[in-house]
Amino acid sequence: MVFSSIIFLFVYLPAVLALYYITPRKGRNFLLFVVNLIFYGWGEPKLVVLMLVSTLINYISGLLIGKMKNEDGSNRRSAKVVLIISVLVNLGLLGYFKYAGFIGNILHLKVGDIPLPIGISFYTFQTMSYTIDVYRNDAHMQKNFITFGTYVSLFPQLIAGPIVRYRDVEAQLIERHENLAQFTDGVKIFMIGLCKKVLLANQMGKLWDLMREDTTAGILGSWVGIIAYTLQIYFDFCGYSEMAIGLGKMLGFDFLINFDYPYISKSITEFWRRWHISLSTWFKEYIYIPLGGNRKGTARQIFNMFVVWAATGIWHGANYNFILWGLYFFVLLLIEKTFLLKKLKKAPAIVSHIYALFFIVLGWVIFFFEDMHELGAYFGRLFVPVNGFISHDCLTNVIAYLPLLIIAIFASTPVAKKLYSEKIEPKSWSWLPDTVLCALGLIVSTASLVSSGYNPFLYFKF
Repeated sequence: MVFSSIIFLFVYLPAVLALYYITPRKGRNFLLFVVNLIFYGWGEPKLVVLMLVSTLINYISGLLIGKMKNEDGSNRRSAKVVLIISVLVNLGLLGYFKYAGFIGNILHLKVGDIPLPIGISFYTFQTMSYTIDVYRNDAHMQKNFITFGTYVSLFPQLIAGPIVRYRDVEAQLIERHENLAQFTDGVKIFMIGLCKKVLLANQMGKLWDLMREDTTAGILGSWVGIIAYTLQIYFDFCGYSEMAIGLGKMLGFDFLINFDYPYISKSITEFWRRWHISLSTWFKEYIYIPLGGNRKGTARQIFNMFVVWAATGIWHGANYNFILWGLYFFVLLLIEKTFLLKKLKKAPAIVSHIYALFFIVLGWVIFFFEDMHELGAYFGRLFVPVNGFISHDCLTNVIAYLPLLIIAIFASTPVAKKLYSEKIEPKSWSWLPDTVLCALGLIVSTASLVSSGYNPFLYFKF
């Protein structure tokens, strides 16, 4: 089940909200735990067992680590052993289900068809952050299995993030103070995310499919295509993250933002401070800093960056292009940190912005094409004028999608949000445009979902 589906919007979500608010506060975590499992198991019920096993392993690990840490210091080493075993088990489960086939192909071993559990990368990182934080004394051990299970399986962020660290919602899991203002704010954020996903991401995906499949599109057509994909992946993932944040608010949770207008960045370094913030934060706090960060000299920092970006690429998928994608950004960030970043700060803003966007867009080419031959061929289409500037059919498609393309580019900047927050939000009558826009967004999004079978979700495979 996905958020941008008729059954979720008009059956599952209304039922969950109704049950949630008629249930006494003490029983709400249990209710969430049950409906979370229904949500996750909707398509593949057997995969619920794997998530429950992962939850139980980390729950027990957290208890053991917490009790050992609470006793005298002599048990600190035992707590570390439990932590290491827990991390290895988590990585082992993730490695088996996500990478066994890829590794088997490399080693020329026959590996059966292993289904990829939806959201395993996200909930594995969440459960690992819990046990690590308990060991570090950054979070308390959770004695209640239902409460911990609710955290792991919380349906708003279960299958596509953001990656919510336990310590960020620890207090909210124990006691939440839901209110009308938070709920209405959540509805508004959810509707913004839904419109980004259905009205922008899906349409940009259609344009990308047209441009990609037209091998005679020409240089301009190929660039329009990858720009469309650049916008699709942003609105798809950002939209889903905003829907998750909005749903969280409806249920009394405050999740941290996951995207902060990354395409206005003036460097690759800034881009990764704005894109998939929860993942970047996770790698920084649980890999980069523990390895020594930038505290042990330049050579060690470079090695630490290499490890982080190799892991970032591998996390996204079991294929060579994802590893290449991670290392691509490692090289760019290394160049920026060694000398380029200082020059970019002195350069005109437009120059820095064009530089960042150019390499970001090229990065999405690497990210999309899992076949190395297709990857090379598309790069060729971007730079070699074999088929001219733009074909007639391609130009027709570009003109047809041009209004939406312009709207999507505009929506990827904070201009509209800034104007709204300055000119409308402070007014006492702001509830009226909020209500009208939310209702209109729901109607148009629903109409789009009903009339079109095109509703891909890009991050299911991660």
